[in-house]
Amino acid sequence: MNNSTNKKATKRNLKMLTKNGRTRKLRSARRVVKYGAINFGRNIWLSTAATLVMTVTLIILAITLTASIVLSETATTMRDKIDITLFFKPGTGKETLEVLKQVISNDPNVKQDSIETRTSEEEYENFLKENADNQLLIETLEDPSMDMRSVMISTMQSTMRLKVYDTDNLDSIKNLVASDINFVKNLDETEEPTYDVNQSEIATISRWANIATTGGIVLSVVFVAISILVIFNTIRMAIFSRREEIYMEKLVGADSYFIRGPFLVEAQLSGILSGILASVIGYFGFRFLEPKLANYGINISTISNVLDSNKLVLVIAAMILAGSLIGTLSARLAIQKYLRNPSK
Repeated sequence: MNNSTNKKATKRNLKMLTKNGRTRKLRSARRVVKYGAINFGRNIWLSTAATLVMTVTLIILAITLTASIVLSETATTMRDKIDITLFFKPGTGKETLEVLKQVISNDPNVKQDSIETRTSEEEYENFLKENADNQLLIETLEDPSMDMRSVMISTMQSTMRLKVYDTDNLDSIKNLVASDINFVKNLDETEEPTYDVNQSEIATISRWANIATTGGIVLSVVFVAISILVIFNTIRMAIFSRREEIYMEKLVGADSYFIRGPFLVEAQLSGILSGILASVIGYFGFRFLEPKLANYGINISTISNVLDSNKLVLVIAAMILAGSLIGTLSARLAIQKYLRNPSK
């Protein structure tokens, strides 16, 4: 009976100790957060400077990633829109164009469903559709006394338009067009195929994408280093200003968590605030530039879709996490260097 009673009492005491231990830890954590927030307010000017520097850092990181995605997708979009046009002698018939289509469709770089052929008559009808709002031109062309239809059709080339998988590797198509007897016999000598249209623009955009990525990474590294230095010095000054208080805490047996915690909280507050600020500035900045970028033909669909979806929460969380990590790293470096001997 006594053994049973003792066991129950022991279990009850263990539960009480565990509960008290958890309560103490929770109370200690609350105090650490409270003191960290107080320290943040005490050093408000340094804390504000650290927050602003980290905000700039996070904005640069966001711009780097955004610019890389936007420019790369713009180049890809332009590649997808590019089509090659081959010009054939006026009057080249539909049957001949079908034979030429079969020949070029054997090239593995050609998208099979993209090949479109038009006779001279079809090119003329398409010309009328494109200029349907020019009433004077339409009336002139349809004037039976001038017979402009026959004149136009006799001078218009038949065409073949096609898209390719790899716009940077057109050698096989060029060789085929230049060597195949069917193409050589029917190609119009006055109009060159449009192999290189928009290639220079694509190369320029790709080059700018690489420059934006490289330059952004360099700037990000520089500003991350600056952020770390600013927060490092902020924590160092906080440690120095509280050196007597820290000494007393050590004398009364305060553990390292209780002493170090407020400084970590102070740095993390700067990181969290900078993440929120950078997210707000980045969001409204992109929304302001969005129509202007779209007018220039820049593909912003991916970024717009992210901002219009639930993924925006993840982006904000990532910014806050990045700021918090920078703050924590900076604070730990300062704590390890100066907290052992606050008088230095």
